Amino acid sequence: MAPEPEDKKPDHGAPEPSKQSLRGLDWFIFFLADVQTGFGPFIAVYLTTQKWTQVEIGFVLSIGGVVALLGQMPGGAIVDAVRSTRLVVGAAVAAIACCALAYAAAPIFPVVVTAATVHAMASCVLGPAIAAMSLGLVGPMNIGERLGRNARFASLGNGVAAAVMGTCGYLLSSRSVFIVTFLLAIPVLYALSRIRHQEIDPARAHGHAAEQAESSPPFRFRDLVRQKPLLIFACAVLLLQLANAAMLPLMAGVVTTRSADWAPALIAFCIVVPQAFVAATSPTVGRKAQQWGRRPLLLAAFTALTIRGLLFSVVTDPFALVAVQIFDGVTAAVFAVMIPLIVSDITFGRGRFSLAQGIVGTATGIGASLSTVTAGFVADKFGAPIAFVGLSCVAALGFLLILLVMPETKRDHGEAEKA
Repeated sequence: MAPEPEDKKPDHGAPEPSKQSLRGLDWFIFFLADVQTGFGPFIAVYLTTQKWTQVEIGFVLSIGGVVALLGQMPGGAIVDAVRSTRLVVGAAVAAIACCALAYAAAPIFPVVVTAATVHAMASCVLGPAIAAMSLGLVGPMNIGERLGRNARFASLGNGVAAAVMGTCGYLLSSRSVFIVTFLLAIPVLYALSRIRHQEIDPARAHGHAAEQAESSPPFRFRDLVRQKPLLIFACAVLLLQLANAAMLPLMAGVVTTRSADWAPALIAFCIVVPQAFVAATSPTVGRKAQQWGRRPLLLAAFTALTIRGLLFSVVTDPFALVAVQIFDGVTAAVFAVMIPLIVSDITFGRGRFSLAQGIVGTATGIGASLSTVTAGFVADKFGAPIAFVGLSCVAALGFLLILLVMPETKRDHGEAEKA
C-alpha cells in the first residue's frame, strides 16, 4: 500500500504486468462492486425501518447526490496530483467501509449525513483512480480490453452482492446489509494488496506517454476544457443520462400501478438481465473498440437506447418488458468501456486523465438529475408512453451528435510513443 519511491523513474517500456496484479485487479473490482451495492436503495429501506420520515431520507440522499455531482472534477484533480493511485484507492475504500459501519452503528441524523457526505466524496475519487490504476498497469494499447474486463467483474459483483445483501436483509435485518458491506472491505483491500505497485507506471496512469511526460507540460484546466472532442463527448454522455436514467424507474412505476404483486420480481429481472449482458459482452466491446474505433460502438449504444424507449412506450407484456432490457445491456456495456477509453484517447500524452474523467462525470450527474425530474413531469402531464417517446427522442439526438459532430478518437498509441 506504500507509494512508489519518488526517486524511481517511470519505466515507460515496462514489461507486461504479472498475472498476480491482473488477477488482483479483477477481484478488487468484483469485491468493490459488492461494497458499493450496499448503499443506494438499501439506505432508504434501512432508514425507513429506523422511523425516519421520507423528507429526512430524501434530504440525506440529496446531500449525497449534490456532493457526488460537485466533487467529480476535484476528485479527478486529486488523482492526477498524487503519485500512487493505489494508495488513493485504498484510502477511499477504507472511508467507504467506515461509512457503512457508521450507518449500522448510529443511524442518527448527524452521523448519517456525515457518512453520506464522506461516501460521496470517496466515490468521486475512487472512479477516476481505478481507471488511472488500470491505465498505469496495462498501458494505452491494452486499456480497451482491460476496461471491458473491469466492467465484467463489476457487473458480476453487483449481481452477487444484490442477491447476498437482499437475502441478509430478509433473513436477518436491514442493518445487517451495512455490516456485510463493512466486512466486504477486507477482501477488497486484500485484492488491492495483490496489485504490485511497481507495475503501475505513475506517468502512464496520468495519461502521459513515453518521453512526453518530461518534455511536454500537462494540460491546464482551461486547455482541457477547450478540447472539442472532450466537450462533445461530455454533451453526448449528458444526453445519454438524460434519456436513460429515468427509463427504468418510470417503467417500474407503470408496472406497479398495473399489478403490485408481481412488480418487484419483474423489476429484479429487469436489473439482472442487463447486468448479465454487460458481464458477458464487455471484454468484447473493449476489443472491438480497438479494431473498429469508438464511434461505431457509440452509435450502436444510442440506437439501442432509442429502441428501448420506443418499445417501453408500447409493450405491456411482462416477459416482453424483461426482453427489452437487453437493449439496456447493450448501452451499459458500451459506455462502461467507452467513457474512460475515450477520455484516455483525448488526454493521451498530455496528462490530466482523471480530471477529464471528472468533467465527463459531472455531465453524467447533471443528465441523470434532470432525467428523473423531467420524465416524471411529462409522465404526470401527458402519460408514461409520451414520456418514453420523449426519452427516445433525446437518445436519438445523442445519436445525431455522435454521427455528425463527434470525431473518431482512436489512436495508434504504439506509433505515438515512438514519435
